[in-house]
Formats: sequence, structure tokens, C-alpha cells
Amino acid sequence: MYKINYFNHAFFIILFSALSFSTWPDNFISLENRKKPIVKYGIASYYAHKFNGRKTSTGVLYDSKRMSAACNVLPLRTWVKVTNLKNKKWIIVQINDRLHYRNKRLIDLSRAAAQQLGYIKSGITKVKVEVVKKPSGK
Repeated sequence: MYKINYFNHAFFIILFSALSFSTWPDNFISLENRKKPIVKYGIASYYAHKFNGRKTSTGVLYDSKRMSAACNVLPLRTWVKVTNLKNKKWIIVQINDRLHYRNKRLIDLSRAAAQQLGYIKSGITKVKVEVVKKPSGK
């Protein structure tokens, strides 16, 4: 009879779990010991309505009427200033979710954030994303 070695199974499960959680996307930015400001340019879109009420990566429920963002290249809970390059409107929002790993956009914003930036009709826009310190009073 074949004897199962539970120690080996547990070892491989822990090993593969650690490897899968320790890998970051190639373009992921670390905020530790940064001297230069972090500025990224790219395309922004906004969340589809079907995500309303679902949990984000930080555990907060997504609400399209509140300001929030999803980004794959910056750490969760990072505060960013997002500027619409077409009309120069800007907002400050916290990253609380991740994009799908195949999504090539820089950032997804909540509908409220997209409305403030003025790109609801077009659905996407070119943006500048700058890492900022946590706003006072938040």
C-alpha cells in the first residue's frame, strides 16, 4: 500500500504559495527609499457597473459613487493625483484594487472619479498619475 507523506505535501504547498505571492508584475514600482517623484503616463478607464458592491483587493466594498482606483504598477493604499491630460482636471484618489493582469491600462477609476475628470462619455482618457502623500483629514 502506498503511504502518503503529509510533510512533503505541506512543504510543496507552502513553497508554491510563497512563490506565487512573492512575484510582482515586471513594471511594479516600489515606494521604499524613493528620492524622485513617481510619475506615470497612460490610459485611464472606469469600472463597469457590474463591480458595484464587490470586494476590492483591500477588502473594501466597491462603490461607484465614491472615489477609488485600481492599478497594477503601484502598491495598494497608495495615494495618487490623477490628471486628465485632455482637460487638465485632476483628483486625488487612493488605490484600493488591482486590474486584471491582462489589462494594459494604467489605472481604472470609479465612476465618480471618472465623472470629476470629465471622461464618462468617452470611457477612456490619457492621464498623468503622480504619487502623493496622504491628504490631510482623510
